[in-house]
Amino acid sequence: MSTSETIFFLIVVSVLWGFTNPLMKKASVGIEKVKRDKAIAQLFAEFTFLLFNWKYVCAFLVNQCGSVLYYVTLGNADISIVVPITNSLTFIFTTIAGYLMGEKIGNKFTYVGMVLVTTGVTLCVMDKTITTD
Repeated sequence: MSTSETIFFLIVVSVLWGFTNPLMKKASVGIEKVKRDKAIAQLFAEFTFLLFNWKYVCAFLVNQCGSVLYYVTLGNADISIVVPITNSLTFIFTTIAGYLMGEKIGNKFTYVGMVLVTTGVTLCVMDKTITTD
């Protein structure tokens, strides 16, 4: 797998993770109302709540597809490029998805941070593609 293909798949992983994070957050609304006396009963009740919530399960399954693709890509990629790309871009895609779902993004520092993250990832990718391809 070439570096370009690896980067493409890592971007797909970031999109899958980033867009499903706010979906899972939104779908899990109401879990805080699940109350049980014992810790194990609480855990089971929360698990049951999420398991029978089709919106949560769908978002979770798409998220896990991203995890499978990440695992496959990780086997063919340099770890020093995999982690920065996926983590930083997941943050950006989560912010974008949250905004599209009506969440407040924050202030100007959020945008500055996104630009800096994008710049840093671009520099990492350029370094790897120039030296390895």
